[in-house]
Amino acid sequence: MTIHRPGRPGDLPPAEVLWARWALACVLAARTEDEGRGIHRVGTWIDGSGLHLDDSGCTWWTMEALGHGRYVLYGEDESSQVKWHKPPVDMLAGGPDWLPYETLRDLLDGWQLGCVYWYENGAWARAPYPETLEDDGLDCGIGRFAVREEFLREPELPAFETAELAAAAEEYRLEPRALEELAGRVPAAALDLPAAKRALALAGLTAEPGASEPEPAAPAS
Repeated sequence: MTIHRPGRPGDLPPAEVLWARWALACVLAARTEDEGRGIHRVGTWIDGSGLHLDDSGCTWWTMEALGHGRYVLYGEDESSQVKWHKPPVDMLAGGPDWLPYETLRDLLDGWQLGCVYWYENGAWARAPYPETLEDDGLDCGIGRFAVREEFLREPELPAFETAELAAAAEEYRLEPRALEELAGRVPAAALDLPAAKRALALAGLTAEPGASEPEPAAPAS
């Protein structure tokens, strides 16, 4: 799979697959000492508002599950030219009424947003872009999860377990027992088992595909 610059909705895998890969990275990276850091966290993590990626410099992203097969993906990579484009690009143009508009508009007001994609009825969509826009940051920001080959090289994934873990996550059959077995095969510092189990519970990766989905993110306060 190739992610164009700027990104196209068809570049992204189904939201359930994107969620599963990203969530697996969150599970394996989970650390107890990080759970109380709130907005000051960096790295890859999951909490009650969704999946997060933040390197505290070049890129940050969030993916929220909003129920009924609806998801939203938003964030910014330094490669994005959207917010600087002339004439301005309306990143929310054509967005459905269920998007978290309060959150997104707050980010827009703070010049913190690079692009927004939403998913419903099995398809991704985004606002229209002018032909002169060269990049929206999707490739550099989300390519690590959107493109399977890149995902399998993620540093959080134990190299000898990658394909097996990824398949279990993508098929929504990753059970806590698998994490317990993994903990017995990797160095103690490589996996915080209690934190990983808590992240797995938040991620909703143990149900059969179609039987359930990750819990919707909590409403913005």
